[in-house]
Amino acid sequence: MGTAIRTRIVKIGNSQGIRIPKLLLEQSGIGEEVEIEIQDCHLIVRAASKSRQGWEEAFATMTKQHDDALLDDAVTTEWEHLEWEW
Repeated sequence: MGTAIRTRIVKIGNSQGIRIPKLLLEQSGIGEEVEIEIQDCHLIVRAASKSRQGWEEAFATMTKQHDDALLDDAVTTEWEHLEWEW
């Protein structure tokens, strides 16, 4: 860990918050969204993971390995045949 910085909790509307110095934000890689959790009485703030990060590469790998086929055959019902245009 690095050097601790002391700051105050400030009122923000009906909530409370802390101001995080720009240098710490830059060093941490934190952008606009964060994940916050409690671990052993410590408040952990980290950059939010990006949704679907790495999916494009994973799908490309699956395609190359021919591992992108449906596991089950498509099974339709009588209702689907009557109600849907195929």
